[in-house]
Formats: sequence, structure tokens, C-alpha cells
Amino acid sequence: MTDTLTETALLQSWNPGPTRSALLTFLEAARDLPPERRVAVLDNDGTLWCERPRYIQLDFFLHELRRAQSERPELAERAEYRALLHQDRAAITALGLSRIALALAELFAGLTPEEYDTRAREFVTTQIQPERNIPYTGMVYQPMLELLDALRAHGFGAFIVTGGGTEFVRAISRQLYGVDPEGVVGTAVTYELQRRDGRPVLVRTTELDGDPNEGPAKISNIQRHLGRRPIFAAGNSAGDRDMLEYVTAAEGPSLALLVDHDDAEREYAYASKPASFTEDEPIRQVARRLDWTVASIARDWTQVFR
Repeated sequence: MTDTLTETALLQSWNPGPTRSALLTFLEAARDLPPERRVAVLDNDGTLWCERPRYIQLDFFLHELRRAQSERPELAERAEYRALLHQDRAAITALGLSRIALALAELFAGLTPEEYDTRAREFVTTQIQPERNIPYTGMVYQPMLELLDALRAHGFGAFIVTGGGTEFVRAISRQLYGVDPEGVVGTAVTYELQRRDGRPVLVRTTELDGDPNEGPAKISNIQRHLGRRPIFAAGNSAGDRDMLEYVTAAEGPSLALLVDHDDAEREYAYASKPASFTEDEPIRQVARRLDWTVASIARDWTQVFR
């Protein structure tokens, strides 16, 4: 495919090669589709921003736990919180993800959506990631921001479909990605309507609203929240496999993009794993078998972070 002037201006942090060409070819082919069919869904952790050495949302939880402990020292005696505060991986594994997640959810029970939103946004926009010594806002992948811009330039509606907390990602989605909060589909908690001083107030509970948003749950939630089958998806783990397969089953042009973390020097070299289930086939192997487009961070990106 020969780049036009417009195409040359797109994806500037992507090296020339098969991956960039596949993206541009797909975008050009999608021009012939009606606007309502141009729907793109992208995972967040490890796809739009860095998920190592820990998920950024987990860093937020730890930040809030330390703040709560300073006010209530007895929290450090609870097994789940003690394991997290000491980063005791053996204890965390023994306790199990569900028990840890429930304990963390309890930290925010009773907060209004606005209160939680303010805490999450302040954390991401003011705190420094300790290992990399950069703001958390700097953990976003520049090439993926350019891909979002390219999708929008070709008339796509771009949505975030994440295993992370819906409200956490919504707090920063517009500022970091240009995605409105209603364009975020993630793992959700339930809310309870209370009355305070005679006024109705919505507050968080500790219960999940459905399953964690990984694997098949992503497909159900895409239909529930978007009501349309996407024709483009980007992800990085087996938690995104169903979503990536789903888009390539659409009629007409479609593209599944797997972000491959193979750059130990500029980012981290690893194979991302789903958080809520065990994969039955390595995601890189799935990508080769199903002929997905693979974005090698080492080969395809001229820079990693914004």
C-alpha cells in the first residue's frame, strides 16, 4: 500500500513494516463501511498503558490502603491488608485473588461515584510511579495514542473494554485517551441508593456487578453497553482473546491487534496472563495460529511512552 500524505502523518511512532501497513490498509478499507459499523474496542492494561511492575489500579489501591492505615493502624493486622502492605506474594497467593479483591473493595464502600472519581483522578495525575520515576500519566503508550487518533480520523468510535475497574478508568479516560467516561466498559461494582439529609445519594458497595470483565464477559458487556459488534480490537493477553476473535468474525474488513511485550530495555519483556482464569494456549501462539496482526514493541514502535 502506498502512503498518501494523510497516511504518512498517521502512526508516526510506528516503524514502517508489515504491522503499520496492515493497520493502514484496514483503516482505508473501513472507509467504505457505514459509520455505525466503524466501532473499535481496546483493552487498557498492557494495551493503552503499562501494566508492569504492577497494575496501576493496584498501585492506587495500595496508596489508598496506606492512607487508611495511617488513620486506622489496626487495618495492618488484617491478613489481606498485611499481605498487600508487605507485598508478600506467597501470602497473597494463599489468600486468593477473590479475597484480596473483596478486601480492597471494602476500602471504598460508602463513597459516592464523585468521591471515588476524585480520588482516582488525583492519584493518576499527581503521583509518581516509583520504579520508573515518572508520573503515572507518562505510562501511556504513545503509539497507541496515535492509533486512537488514526481510528477517529477514519470515522471510528473508539471504546475502552478493560478488565480493570470501570470507574477507575472512567476517571482518567477523557484526559489520557480522549474517550468519554460512557465509552469505558470494565469490571463494575454495584451501588446502593441511600438518603442523606433527605437527599438521594448513590454509594459504592463491595459487590461486583457481574463477573470480572475478562474473557467471554467482554463480549457480553460489549453487546450490553455498545449494542454493536466491533470490527477492530486491540489487546495483549488471553483475557482479550475472545474479544479479538469476536471482531475477526465480523463481515467485511476487520482487524485484531495483539500488543507483544518483547522489549525488556524500553519496557518489560513478558507474556501477559489473564487475572481471573487460566489460559489454555499462550496468546502469542493463538495470534500466530489465527493470523492476527502483532505489534512488537521492540520492532514496531520507535518510542514507547508518551
